[in-house]
Amino acid sequence: MRILLLNQTFYPDHVSTAQHLSDLALRLVDRGHQVTVLSSRRAYDDPEKRFTRRETWRGVRIIRIGSTGFGKSAKWRRAIDFASFNLFCSVRALLLPRHDVVVALTSPPLISVIGACLSKFWRARFYYWVMDLNPDEAIAAGWLREGSFAARLLARMSLFSFRGAHRIIALDRFMRDRIASKGIAPEKIEILAPWSHDDHVRFDPVGRDAFRKKHGLEDKFVIMYSGNHSPCHPLDTLLGAAERLAHDPRIVFCFVGGGSEFRRIQQMLEGHAAEAGNRTQENKSRKTNKGNEGLSRFTFHVSRPSNILCLPYQPLNELAGSLSAADLQVVVMGDPFIGIIHPCKIYNILNTGAPVLYIGPSPSHVSETLASMNGACCWATARHGEVEQAVLQIQAMLERRAATRRDAVSGEQLPFSKSAVLPRLIAELERPAHSTLDRRSPDSFPQTSS
Repeated sequence: MRILLLNQTFYPDHVSTAQHLSDLALRLVDRGHQVTVLSSRRAYDDPEKRFTRRETWRGVRIIRIGSTGFGKSAKWRRAIDFASFNLFCSVRALLLPRHDVVVALTSPPLISVIGACLSKFWRARFYYWVMDLNPDEAIAAGWLREGSFAARLLARMSLFSFRGAHRIIALDRFMRDRIASKGIAPEKIEILAPWSHDDHVRFDPVGRDAFRKKHGLEDKFVIMYSGNHSPCHPLDTLLGAAERLAHDPRIVFCFVGGGSEFRRIQQMLEGHAAEAGNRTQENKSRKTNKGNEGLSRFTFHVSRPSNILCLPYQPLNELAGSLSAADLQVVVMGDPFIGIIHPCKIYNILNTGAPVLYIGPSPSHVSETLASMNGACCWATARHGEVEQAVLQIQAMLERRAATRRDAVSGEQLPFSKSAVLPRLIAELERPAHSTLDRRSPDSFPQTSS
């Protein structure tokens, strides 16, 4: 079959949707399908970085689309970038030959509308792989006012995509329920979690030691938040805990990845560094006892951010080492975003056997996934705003570190492994167009949570 994949990101980008779509494309090519991908020329987290316009990568035909590159510093900039990509992608898609199957993800928002229109034009099957829900996400984040003209228009366009889909791939039961609440038949929705990267991510003691040595973390208790830092994953509670624990020399908070919240942390550190420089000049000019008091205050301000380390996205071939380097991994879910976004980072974390601190509401997909591990993972929780609870959980994990074994469960044994999930997605795409959809309730499929 000829299969068209639509998404803003694809190989060689490092973000999650790019990695999962790349896995799918390669497997489809291995099974003899002709696969074409329409994606962006600009790197997701660095619009100044551009990829080649056309490329054949391991049998996958990649056509990269130009767009504006205003970046993410303001909502209007992001909106223009998204709109320009969708416009140019639509034009380029019309020049393609007919495809049998169209698969659209959700980056940028409403690229699914292109997929739905193409499938009608070509009389092809359309699969809507929902990585997040919009405009639901924009409304929950406060970027868009509920009931506004823009919100209502975008909701209609989103509903057009759902109704036009032959099959909808939701990532968890909470997302399935949100989609069904829009009037979509539950039996049309398949629940498939985004798989862990089993062939790249596992507990890597050699990579752990190398990462910790490279960044001066050999004797530290490393608390890591790794991945996309977005407002959907508010980090205020974690940063509050970092401030409370700033004077404990054993602890370092390591933020790895990118996104608007990542840049906010970087700006915070730069601000503290500038403030520290100003105080240094003040201290040099003081020769009284008050100067000693100023030095004390200066020491506090310098030490406050010194336990925070910011690093960019790590290459996929080094991801096992960076994730394994953590003594405690943090997963964050914003209260309003249950069923709107999906915290897929939990799967790779569990593959490394790292203890987990979950900051967010319960029940959620994260809490259910952790509970389903039946003691195979050491984990704790705190709600947003509960800084003291987060601090207590971190201190408890620190004290029990010596007694905690870092033996990860084999990825292939887990229900969210690539070997478990990807074949099910392939089977869905290869299902003959005339076959009857499986009418079992989606809850009857094996899930990542119980």
